[in-house]
Amino acid sequence: MQNLGFAQLLRRRTTCAIVAVIAIAVVTLSLSGCGAGKKESGSAAGESQKNAATYQGTGPIKVTVTTGMVADLVRAVGGKRLEVRQLLGSGVDPHLYKVSRDDVSQILKADLVVYSGLMLEGKMNDTFQKLAASQPVWAVTECLSEKELLQPDDSAGHPDPHVWMDVSLWIRCLDDFARRLGDFDPANRELYVANATRYGEELRAVHEDGVNQIESIPAANRVLVTSHDAFGYFGRAYGIEVRGVQGISTESEAGLQQINQLVDLLVDRKLPAVFVESSVPRKSIEAVVAGAAARQQKVEVAGPLFADAMGEEGTPEGTYAGMMRHNFRLIAEALSGKSKSN
Repeated sequence: MQNLGFAQLLRRRTTCAIVAVIAIAVVTLSLSGCGAGKKESGSAAGESQKNAATYQGTGPIKVTVTTGMVADLVRAVGGKRLEVRQLLGSGVDPHLYKVSRDDVSQILKADLVVYSGLMLEGKMNDTFQKLAASQPVWAVTECLSEKELLQPDDSAGHPDPHVWMDVSLWIRCLDDFARRLGDFDPANRELYVANATRYGEELRAVHEDGVNQIESIPAANRVLVTSHDAFGYFGRAYGIEVRGVQGISTESEAGLQQINQLVDLLVDRKLPAVFVESSVPRKSIEAVVAGAAARQQKVEVAGPLFADAMGEEGTPEGTYAGMMRHNFRLIAEALSGKSKSN
C-alpha cells in the first residue's frame, strides 16, 4: 500500500466503496427472492413485509424520505406511527445529490421509501425506479395530472418538479399520500386522514396569506428574478412573473445571453430586487446585479428564498409552512422596496 501513488490509492478506495454499496444491494435482493413457499423468518420475513401491499409489522413504520418538504408532509400525516429518516438536509440541492453508501443502507432497511418525483432527485431517480420492484417506493407527485404540471420550454420534455411552490398543489399531494398510507396501514387509516385534514387546514391558511402578500406588491413590480427557475408554480398560483437565471435544474449553466436579457429586464422595468436561494450559489445572480449597476440601475440582492431545500431544523423556515411564509413575506417586502439588502 505504501508504494501506491495517490491516484492508484484513490481508485482502490473508490472501488472498495462501490463494491460495498453493490454488496448491500445484492444481499438485499437475494433475501427478497428466497423462501418462496416456505415459512419465513428473520430478515427474509422483513423483506416480505416490504413487498406486501399492506404493512405486516407492529411499527413504527420505517420510512426513508428525500427532501425536507417531503419529510415534513410524511411526518405530518404519520405522526408517531412513522419513524422517518431524511436523506437531504438543509441547504442540499436535490438536483445534484448523489446517493451515499449510508443512504443505500437506509433505503434498503426502510419499510417505505417516499420521494418528491418528476426528476427532482435527478441522480437518485434510477435508484428509486429499480427499488420499486422489490419494496414500496412512492413519489408524492404521482397524483398530479398532466394538465396540472408545467412543461417549461427548456426542460427536455420533463415537467417542472417544483410543485410544492404552489401550496394548493402540495395539499393535493398531502391528501393523496394520506390515502395511500391508509391503504398500506389500514389499521391506522383514520389517524392518517385526521392528521392530513389538520395539516391541510394549516396549509390552506398559508396559501391564502400568500395570495394576499403578493397582491400587496405594486403591479409593475410583480416580477420575481431568482437564481434558478424553481418558482414557476409559485408564479402561476400567486400572480407574479418569474424569471430564473438558470433553468429548472441547477445542473444547467447560466448563459451570457440569459444574463443580458435579465439585465435588460431590470433596467427597463426599474425593478428594486432580485433573489438568491438557500441551496444555489449566488454567483449567477451577482452577475445580473453587476450588469444592472453598470447601467446605473441599483438592484437589491434579497434572500435567501427557500426553494429546493428548507431552512435549518428548529427554525421557522425549517418547516414547509414556515419556509413558504418566509418566501411570501420576503418577496412582498423586497419588491415593495421595504426590505434591507442582504
